[in-house]
Amino acid sequence: MTEDRPIIYPYIPNSVPTIKAQMLKEVGAESADDFFEDVPERLRLKEPMDLPQPFLSEYALKRHVEGVLARNKTCGEYLNFLGAGCYEHHVPAVCDEVNQRGEFLTAYAGEPYDDHGRFQALFEYASMMGELLNMDVVNVPTYDGFQAAATSIRMASRITGRREVLVSSSISRDKLSKIRDYCKPEMEIKLSQYDSETGELDLDALKAEISGKTAAVYFDNPSYLGFIETRGDRISEIVHDHGATCVVGVDPISLGVLTPPSDYGADIVCGDIQPLGMHMQFGGGQAGFIASRDEERYVMEYPSRLFGIAPTRVEGEYGFGDVAYERTSFAVREEGKEWVGTAAALWGITAGVYLALMGPQGMAEIGEGIMLRSRYAMMETAEVRGVKAPAFQSPHFKEFVVNFDGTGKAVAEINRALLARGIFGGKDLTQEFPELGNSSLYCVTEVHTKDDIDTLVSALREVVE
Repeated sequence: MTEDRPIIYPYIPNSVPTIKAQMLKEVGAESADDFFEDVPERLRLKEPMDLPQPFLSEYALKRHVEGVLARNKTCGEYLNFLGAGCYEHHVPAVCDEVNQRGEFLTAYAGEPYDDHGRFQALFEYASMMGELLNMDVVNVPTYDGFQAAATSIRMASRITGRREVLVSSSISRDKLSKIRDYCKPEMEIKLSQYDSETGELDLDALKAEISGKTAAVYFDNPSYLGFIETRGDRISEIVHDHGATCVVGVDPISLGVLTPPSDYGADIVCGDIQPLGMHMQFGGGQAGFIASRDEERYVMEYPSRLFGIAPTRVEGEYGFGDVAYERTSFAVREEGKEWVGTAAALWGITAGVYLALMGPQGMAEIGEGIMLRSRYAMMETAEVRGVKAPAFQSPHFKEFVVNFDGTGKAVAEINRALLARGIFGGKDLTQEFPELGNSSLYCVTEVHTKDDIDTLVSALREVVE
């Protein structure tokens, strides 16, 4: 737009010159530039941005955006074997129905003290997650599982008064980047090597690396690469012998069939609840949880909100609300242990609906179904000439590494060929884990049928043989 001929959008009232002038007058500003007076002149753009002409019709704009979106290929159209932190699970219709209700959708954050329905919904979520995790305390969700892991590590540092953390080197490089960013400059994050045959933490290396400076040891179970860490009790013992905290990241949908980390010595458990009733989205369908025992040294280090239950003055009546609110940045602002703003509480309510719908039997059944499907996929994929699956000799849950060194073809080439056949192949690991060679990470969940897996294997044969 120009000053002499401003663009007026029929669907954006603030673009009308008279309305804009009135708004500027109300706040005592000469022009919109006054709002950016703190930005040095040398950093300001002096010429118009190189953008296409605007759409002055709301219909035309809508049509344009829909055309852009139509170029996407979704998992509804293509067969999907991608995972690596965001997973295609079945989302029961009731999850969407509840989280789109106005009383939850528009009141998932903030402080209306009479919002007992929301408080109770989050308390019920935390209670069911506590039962699933075999832990006493579960927070209102953080933004995602990456933040939950980083915050758990910071909690461990505050509890122990130490600043060094050992992290399994099989961790996702994206998660590792988030942890390092979140913990710097106060903490030092070091990688602890994994066994090249099993993928599990190398216990001899861990014993050599851990010391009286170690605040925590962190590992994922199931791991980012899909294998199950079978010696969690041994790891916890080593960690506790050095006075450190054992922090474990877990996929909650695995806990119908796998032992919860608390049972093999984890002090803090964290993860992402995206598998529990949340669609895959462009970065939005993630939410992190943190869980611990009901001990003051843990509870008072949570930066995020905790909901509890208490009797009211009316006999037989109960109320729901914040626990130890004074420890949060809501209460003490800049003196808070970490800054907490708008959280992903709506997803907590969604996960609560999912857990209530599934129940213990449902969680066991879905876990068993995933393990059966992923095992079948590994066995069938391994029959393709030149392919090794899984790359690690360990039990797996949901994901597994497939090595293509024997095919003479790069993962990127294979994935392009699969895409041409309507299949999203596994995540290319060649940059993240060069030591694994020409490998990718495949994911199988309860949505995959035997025919789906057979289709993948048939396509792989066409591509690599």
